[in-house]
Amino acid sequence: MPIDVYLNFNGNTREAVEFYAAVFNTETPKIMTFGEAPPNPEYPLPEEAKNLVMHTRLNISGSNVMFSDTFPGFPFNQGNNIHLSFLSEDLEELRSVFSKLSDGGKVEMELQETFWSKAYGSLTDKFGIHWMFNHGTGEF
Repeated sequence: MPIDVYLNFNGNTREAVEFYAAVFNTETPKIMTFGEAPPNPEYPLPEEAKNLVMHTRLNISGSNVMFSDTFPGFPFNQGNNIHLSFLSEDLEELRSVFSKLSDGGKVEMELQETFWSKAYGSLTDKFGIHWMFNHGTGEF
């Protein structure tokens, strides 16, 4: 069974998922908001939560990546413990995605040849998500 990635954002999930859908040329994401959930009288929904994203997902090259906003009042920590790894046997695709994700972000290592790959690089995108890029199939 695959392991899917779930990313939480602090109120800007819609912007983030639309950006990633454009970068990876995926389907338009279906977005479910907290306001669309059935009401629970024991836990009334705060007005500021109604338009926040409760759940959405993208399929990026066969992998599911899921997204949601943190519910108001719950702690949000922009994580440095998650890295997404993008592998492609298409060097031009790798360069294109790296370039698009680096826009507004911070490149830690430019795409370059390493002992294990014709092209490897890493960056943190404008939403604080850490990415690694590797040319090939991921088999070392």
